[in-house]
Amino acid sequence: MEIACLDLEGVLVPEIWIAFAEKTGIESLKVTTRDIPDYDVLMQQRLRILEEHGLKLRDIQDVIATLEPLPGAVAFVDWLRERFQVVILSDTFYEFSQPLMRQLGFPTLLCHRLITDENDSVVSYQLRQKDPKRQAVIALKSLYYRVIAAGDSYNDTSMLSEAHAGILFHAPDNVIREFPQFPAVHTYEDLRQAFLAASNRKLQL
Repeated sequence: MEIACLDLEGVLVPEIWIAFAEKTGIESLKVTTRDIPDYDVLMQQRLRILEEHGLKLRDIQDVIATLEPLPGAVAFVDWLRERFQVVILSDTFYEFSQPLMRQLGFPTLLCHRLITDENDSVVSYQLRQKDPKRQAVIALKSLYYRVIAAGDSYNDTSMLSEAHAGILFHAPDNVIREFPQFPAVHTYEDLRQAFLAASNRKLQL
């Protein structure tokens, strides 16, 4: 049995922090895992910015409520589900995900949690586990799944390396350049073809 593991932001939905940065006008919030490989460094920077500007969890959730999946993402997930088991492995947070997961038909999502205080200020975050995407792939392999994974950022590369087949989707040039071992595609049609090519079964579009 084969299972598809997908990143969320940048692959199926817009980058939440970039959307929030555009709404607030805070340019420094546009930095993502495409730019900073160390997730803790990135999150500590985000938490400092939120505190400096007095921004609350609800402020972020209000922006997320306006977002939609990327054009073609829903159809791609539907296509994938007909041929593979599907799991979303993301460094987003359950407190962010509900509106977007609803639009994607609630695929299985493994991600993290935010920690807030009594004033709804985001004070910290709790990782599901260390190197969570790679560990999830290891766990699925222990259940004798063959894993095909797709992602776009530095924080996806350990997942792609651990999977039986890894695919970069709509990744920036710096990530493609640093990880030439992974095929890089930029459209959902090409991503479908990449999954078909990586499968050890004879599948049709």
